[in-house]
Amino acid sequence: MALPDASGPPRRARLWALLALGCAVLAAVTLVAEGIVGGLLVLVVGIAGAALTAMGTWWVVSHRGAVRLVGTLLMVGAPVAILLIYAQADLWPTALLAIALWAAAVACARTALRAARRPEGMRATVRADAPRSPVLIMNPKSGGGKVGRFGLVEKGEALGARVVLLDPEVVTDVAALARQAVADGADLLGVAGGDGTQARVAEVAAEYDLPFLVISAGTRNHFAMDLGLDREDPARCLDALTDGEELRVDLGVVGGHAFVNTASFGVYAEIVQRPEYRDAKADSALAALPDLLLGYAGTTLDAVTDEKRLEAQQALLVSNNPYTSSEPMGARRARLDRGELGVLGIRVNNAAQAAEVALRGARAAGLHVLTSRQVVIASAAERIAVAVDGEALTMPTPVTCSVRPGALRVRVPRLRPGAPAAAPPMQWSEVLALAFDRPGAGTTGAAGTAD
Repeated sequence: MALPDASGPPRRARLWALLALGCAVLAAVTLVAEGIVGGLLVLVVGIAGAALTAMGTWWVVSHRGAVRLVGTLLMVGAPVAILLIYAQADLWPTALLAIALWAAAVACARTALRAARRPEGMRATVRADAPRSPVLIMNPKSGGGKVGRFGLVEKGEALGARVVLLDPEVVTDVAALARQAVADGADLLGVAGGDGTQARVAEVAAEYDLPFLVISAGTRNHFAMDLGLDREDPARCLDALTDGEELRVDLGVVGGHAFVNTASFGVYAEIVQRPEYRDAKADSALAALPDLLLGYAGTTLDAVTDEKRLEAQQALLVSNNPYTSSEPMGARRARLDRGELGVLGIRVNNAAQAAEVALRGARAAGLHVLTSRQVVIASAAERIAVAVDGEALTMPTPVTCSVRPGALRVRVPRLRPGAPAAAPPMQWSEVLALAFDRPGAGTTGAAGTAD
């Protein structure tokens, strides 16, 4: 992504980059001032503690019985041991100061990289006229009852929409409801519900080239967040009915099913299949992970992207446009109109590899982060589990994931909070380039292309 001024980085970005380097140098000086032995002890103990914590976490999630108990002790004990060693060697003030300075360096570096890039937000393609016959499908159970709590039925009807309220006790084909609404003359389809329900109705809206309205009444509202909608007050999404504009966004497709966020394969998809998952997610995941991670159950996956083959992956996550980091559950997508899929592959077979992922992130051998227009997932099994926007499915192999660029017309309020700023990938080479005023510095785009 280009800088506003091609001759060099903007002044604000350069100042933050210089401050980041200054904090990093001070952190190093703090360690050196403690002496070679003291400084090395702070560094080695900190790195070793992080690695041991990661190894303990791996044993907790991948084993049962005595090994899990040892892992728990290690996961809790390693950080405590770090503090005790620092205190015993009277290195606590030095370690605390060095950690604080390094954290400040990273924060300043990220601010510099963010300032060096132009905003990546999507722009509205057209100022939309108000729909004449909008139909809104609402799930009263979604998000812990947000439909009722925010009075969405009454507010939608007051704005001229016909509201179809789902019965939580009955399994309903929402796609069929949406198609019937189109047959009855609907010129807009909207959903107040989770991302899985959003995806099924979005597929129908794209099929008929109708505007689609997202109402952030789900639990996490990932799709709404990346569209820049208000997740605290879903009623504000209804403003799009009277004062709206349109975004053209992509739609992911996996095995013929549309998805707005992610399609997951492997460990997570296997867990979602379990009946007990909905009622006790943490407990059922902890019970299932040892079998899945150690290969006693589940199958490994091979994925072929546009440019690379990933073999024997334990988990694959394919996203409708790439996330800004390798942690999609805590990250966001800067755009939904790039016309490409994000791909995250994980293969961790032992505690050492788990520690490497914890310490090196996307540079670890067990973690692959890339983008592709198509992904083909193969397995020795005839059918594999797939979690499509959190919904449990099984599909025959091989499974093909693709993207339909600009397939979905999303109607959003003209006045909306906007998507939160995307955290840029941490690249110190760019920070150095910004600090020393090198032309073209800070031009790298969002994360998701390295592995």
